[in-house]
Amino acid sequence: MGAPSREEEEAKKMEAGGDTVGQKLDAGALFVLQSKGSWLHCGYHLTTSIVAPPLLSLPFAFAALGWSAGMVCLVVGAAVTFYSYNLLSRVLEHHAQQGRRQLRFRDMAADILGPGWARYYIGPIQFMVCFGAVVASTLLAGQSMKTIYLIANPGGTVKLYVFVAIFGVFLVVLAQLPSFHSLRHVNLVSLLLCLSYSLCAVAGCVYLGTSDRAPPKDYSIVGDTHARVYGVFNALAVIATTYGNGIIPEIQATVAAPVTGKMFKGLCLCYAVVVTTFFSVATAGYWAFGNAAQGLLLNNFMVDGRPVIPVWLLLMAELFTLVQLSATATVYLQPTNEVLEGLLSDPKAGQYAARNVVSRLVSRTLAVAFGTTIAAMIPFFGDMNALIGAFGFMPLDFAVPALFYNLTFKPSKKGFVFWLNTANAVVFSAVAVVASMAAVRQIVLDAGTYKLFANV
Repeated sequence: MGAPSREEEEAKKMEAGGDTVGQKLDAGALFVLQSKGSWLHCGYHLTTSIVAPPLLSLPFAFAALGWSAGMVCLVVGAAVTFYSYNLLSRVLEHHAQQGRRQLRFRDMAADILGPGWARYYIGPIQFMVCFGAVVASTLLAGQSMKTIYLIANPGGTVKLYVFVAIFGVFLVVLAQLPSFHSLRHVNLVSLLLCLSYSLCAVAGCVYLGTSDRAPPKDYSIVGDTHARVYGVFNALAVIATTYGNGIIPEIQATVAAPVTGKMFKGLCLCYAVVVTTFFSVATAGYWAFGNAAQGLLLNNFMVDGRPVIPVWLLLMAELFTLVQLSATATVYLQPTNEVLEGLLSDPKAGQYAARNVVSRLVSRTLAVAFGTTIAAMIPFFGDMNALIGAFGFMPLDFAVPALFYNLTFKPSKKGFVFWLNTANAVVFSAVAVVASMAAVRQIVLDAGTYKLFANV
């Protein structure tokens, strides 16, 4: 047996409650971000966080972009995010090899940019994005439950917020899984579910698009020049949300040492699923409905409250979507859980000590209840989707990784890598600003239709 590597020694220190510079890990890192997983588990977590029901909004984005621009943006989004996530992974591996394994996005920001950037920019944006994803998932789950209810009981009068609350209760139970690593089996099921509802959605599009009841196919981009420009940036925000992750460091933190190369394998698994689902759903949905594609593709399968595809197919798609949303919401709840655990739990006591179990139960229940209340009060998924993507996912996933890589590895300013990364950071930062403005504009335009606890 050879001497243990630095990463193996680091893993032992983490389990003991200390990091590689002699400081104590807080309870959030110690309990929630346990480093026990394999690259397969990493792939499951990545797939659940990226290949989620927002991919059903891709035909809607195509409606504002058209065939050519839509396909280009979809390919660029895949290439840039795969590249960016690998940059983040390489930076994390580099610091682990140097004896400072970073477990959270804000740890990276503190070490690379300084504590101020971690405290006032990266940390708040990541928290806002991830909790926003929990809210959006809860809302979308409530809408799926309501659709299933209306199929079974046409003319039913139960309001949307009731279904949102029911899902919230289920999410409270799932949220009690103690660590990110404990979600590995849930996220394997989630991977199978995203393939399943994508297949159902594509099948529904093909069925309807080739039937006598096929809607008219109009691929023109509607609106005046001003509306089209804002529509393009709103579509870019939707695509950014679809590819968005925001928790790459936290996912890599779940991998057991040595970490080198494991994240890349996990990303390859994830992006195999991405290519299979994103491109098939986007092209089939836009082909079938053209510029009439709605913010969520499954809504196109209901006309005047009645299914226009086989009922069993729509029920399967809605059910698979609903169940996967529970996994997606739980994954994006992990940064909140980590913060709450760090504030309220005692790292010196065991993870299952009574005082830690009670604080975990109460804090996670309150966090889910808060998110569920917001989802029930403001049930407008499409507008939330675009704003989350523009303001959060686009800078965190498209711009920041390139900046982190350049500051960590300092590639030559005469080399291709430096300028590619710099271009990524500058271009996508600018696009994020404009897309945020477009998303806010859309919210203002739709404000007249907003109503608290609306039954949409």
